Amino acid sequence: MIARIINEDNIKKLRQLLEQSERIVITCHLTPDGDAMGSSLGLWHVLTAIGKQATVVSPDMVPKSLAFMPGAKEVVAYTRYGEFATQLLNEADLVFCLDYNEPRRVDRMEKALVESPAPKVMIDHHLYPSDFADVIISHPEASSTAILIFRVLCRLELFDKIDRKAAECIYTGMMTDTGNFTYNSNEADLYVVIAELLRKGINKDRIFQQACNTLSESSLRLNGYAISEKMQLFPDHKAALITLGADELQRFSYEKGDTEGLVNKPLAIPDVIWSVYLRQDPDLVKVSMRSKGNFPVNVICSDHFGGGGHKNAAGGEFYGSLDECVRLLTSIMPDYDSNLPQSKESR
Repeated sequence: MIARIINEDNIKKLRQLLEQSERIVITCHLTPDGDAMGSSLGLWHVLTAIGKQATVVSPDMVPKSLAFMPGAKEVVAYTRYGEFATQLLNEADLVFCLDYNEPRRVDRMEKALVESPAPKVMIDHHLYPSDFADVIISHPEASSTAILIFRVLCRLELFDKIDRKAAECIYTGMMTDTGNFTYNSNEADLYVVIAELLRKGINKDRIFQQACNTLSESSLRLNGYAISEKMQLFPDHKAALITLGADELQRFSYEKGDTEGLVNKPLAIPDVIWSVYLRQDPDLVKVSMRSKGNFPVNVICSDHFGGGGHKNAAGGEFYGSLDECVRLLTSIMPDYDSNLPQSKESR
């Protein structure tokens, strides 16, 4: 038995909306990670099992590293099928908004999402949710949106409809958003849920291997190059920085997902408290940050990079050159030194 944390009024509203809906669209944020895709596909499997006409619409393609998840091939990518995705949103009876807290997180799909006449249900674990949805299930204390999906399904009395495929997707979301349960993972209920998913027949070792420990040769070489040649340390600020420019990404035939988890690697160094990875995309610089202990990288991302997230895992964007982004980052490092632990605590 796990604790009830979701407001009963929200469950009643959601149950009523589901009863009134046949055509349902499930959306997630741009560049979907394991939690976004895992929660979306987990819900999709259950809605399909109860006879709903459900579709997962993602702002862009499913990363290659997550293509193993059951149902991934059925996801409609807005970047490839924009007209069809817009039609699905326009004709939907209900739209789920998973793992994001405001419409701009779906990027170019924002207009189609906002203009959809369907009621919207947000299920998310990021801070500061906006009020664009009709039902808002927001729990920043939760380790992942995927575990919130499990909780919601249980409260809707749909636990029996969670089959092995749905369980695999939910587990993938829970695992990837906690670094394989190495951070934000001290809640006892988390392991009760894992036990239930194991009873559904998942092979957690295989899921870890596929999601976190499978790389192409070029991806492995890119990650090795990034750590060996591009990692900089800033001992005075207990920080690490990895940057990859467009020419370097092209050199290693970069594909989305190839550097998933790279930002975590410098945290293995005992005196590194926070780590930053800057990747040059065509129109912007993608900013990813991770930290240990109580160092709030979400504050830095919110203050300077138009983003946010969680205390130990956050991200944002910078509109300018990679060099300009590096200069900004290094200039603001001293502003956050007060959040660093004392030497004894960091060892």
